[in-house]
Amino acid sequence: MRLQPPQQGRLSIGLDVGGTKIAAGVVDADGEVVERVPPLPSSATDQAAMLRTLSAVVEELRTRHPGVVAIGVGAAGLVHWPEGRIRTAPNNTYRDLPLRHVLQDSTGLPTVVDNDANAACWAEYRKGHSASYMAFITVGTGVGGGVVLADRLFRGRTGIAMEIGHMIVDPHGGERCGCGNTGCLEPLASGPALGRYGSAAAAAEPGGMLATLAGDPAKVTGETVSAAALAGDPGALAQLERLGGWLGIGVATLVNLFDVELVVVGGGVAEVGDPLLAPIRSHFARFVTAAGHRELPDIRPARLGPEAGWIGAALLALDQEEAGTA
Repeated sequence: MRLQPPQQGRLSIGLDVGGTKIAAGVVDADGEVVERVPPLPSSATDQAAMLRTLSAVVEELRTRHPGVVAIGVGAAGLVHWPEGRIRTAPNNTYRDLPLRHVLQDSTGLPTVVDNDANAACWAEYRKGHSASYMAFITVGTGVGGGVVLADRLFRGRTGIAMEIGHMIVDPHGGERCGCGNTGCLEPLASGPALGRYGSAAAAAEPGGMLATLAGDPAKVTGETVSAAALAGDPGALAQLERLGGWLGIGVATLVNLFDVELVVVGGGVAEVGDPLLAPIRSHFARFVTAAGHRELPDIRPARLGPEAGWIGAALLALDQEEAGTA
């Protein structure tokens, strides 16, 4: 959907590459959306098909927007910075994919490739919230995020610093993470975790709202739990309390490490709002170090929703192009 006429100023194409779809659009130097395209299907196993889809959408958008000067990509997985090589990714079979160089060579445009959560964090910082020290957590199929320190996105030495979902919060627990470790935040605080908690609760109360909405306790998903919670179901609210408790511990750890002034929570699960944010805030206050002797950061919902990844990637590309480092 085109929102504004084609512009002659500096524009950037943003791409968000997930396991099953690619989201894309064009933004200007102020981060305003010029055009967004409907999500496109992507293959998690066919690397060549995924690259063809990316090239096609880039060429289509360049044709309509001659002011495009850069391309930004947010991709799930471990992305080597600034090389833009996807080392590995949880939901596809790509390994050591030099995506930045592939796109740059095929399009002739300066290209930036970063982790999708880093890109979303940058979008929330630039367009959603004003805080020089900010942490961002996204809660969906997995748990990811990023951190802005002194107005700069923190990536660590090689770009893989902020794997928030893989901080160890319960090493003696029984939930094994997709990364192979036991005790990671992700299997305890993600959308699938919420569905797992809800399924167990529905099995214990087969006549309750969760079981009724799903039709079968085994079919309860995170979305089912959120819908029941918004309808006031105590069982569903208890599962969000459980999920928010783990997230609150994760937020406390981030604040202990980075002393941020703001924590932004996004992702599909977080769209339920206060039923999740309230337990995050209460558990954070319980576990953060020296809570009574410091200024505690605000914990707020994200503002840009599912578009944050490609908007942030486009902004990162414009930043790098302007600095001459793309």
